[in-house]
Amino acid sequence: MQFHSNDEHHLRELQEQIRRADTITPGLMADAIARGCPRLQVQHPTARVRVARLIESGAFADAALAVLELELPQWKLRRLIYDDGEWHCSLSKHIGLPAHFDDLAEASHESLPLAILSAFVEARRNSLTRD
Repeated sequence: MQFHSNDEHHLRELQEQIRRADTITPGLMADAIARGCPRLQVQHPTARVRVARLIESGAFADAALAVLELELPQWKLRRLIYDDGEWHCSLSKHIGLPAHFDDLAEASHESLPLAILSAFVEARRNSLTRD
């Protein structure tokens, strides 16, 4: 799926919006999906409904992981840790490789779903520049 030339700009704006957020909201999730998930729009309706139900129920971390699975299936959760008041999320394209040889997308945030969502946006940006 090809991106338009201004998608990198939109993803940078989205990442900044996530970084500034104190907590995740349904609106922020909807914005992230609208800006960073072109594949989700063409997924089977049950996949979209699954994500929507997770968001409606407030299961934002699960929704962010579902979006990752549907939108960037080649990226997997490598590490998710809580340290010193922040969640640190690492996504990987090659789980079997040592981290220093892998393509990683990493993000941190005080909020678990925002850390996952921010790492997702970083992975999307990496995919834009490398694919």
